[in-house]
Amino acid sequence: MTDFWLYLSIAGALIIAGLAFYAGMLLKQVKRQQQQQQEAEVAHQQRLKQHDKKVLDSVIIIVRAMKEEQCDLSEGCWRLSVLLDSLKTSSELSQQFPNIFELYNEIKHMPILEERKKLEKKARMKLDLERMKQESRLAPAIHNDLEQLHQYANERVSVLQQAH
Repeated sequence: MTDFWLYLSIAGALIIAGLAFYAGMLLKQVKRQQQQQQEAEVAHQQRLKQHDKKVLDSVIIIVRAMKEEQCDLSEGCWRLSVLLDSLKTSSELSQQFPNIFELYNEIKHMPILEERKKLEKKARMKLDLERMKQESRLAPAIHNDLEQLHQYANERVSVLQQAH
């Protein structure tokens, strides 16, 4: 009878050792997966920051062109609104720079490029008049937004460069 208990104890010990080994392997696998997920998240955040830096560099160029009157307000606000909306690590910029977005919202329905060329001259002139009214109404406030946006974009670029 004692041999029976001895064999049973050995079998139990082997089963426990096997289960412990299997549990250890599973824990190691979970730890490796967590590390891979963490590395993937870091890489993802890095890509988002690189994207935002590229966008903000473009924002700075457009703001400078607008301030130097090399780009009219409508075109600049259109481009800036689209770029600012594409930022991945910043949000609520439409509240920070409301006048840029307001002009964009006032003109975004207007046809551009080939679609504009298809319009009759009278229709183009009517749209131009509407656009110019909105530009003149919002110009002082847009210039204020441009100053703030220029500072914001430069600061964000600096922060993103330090994050590398």
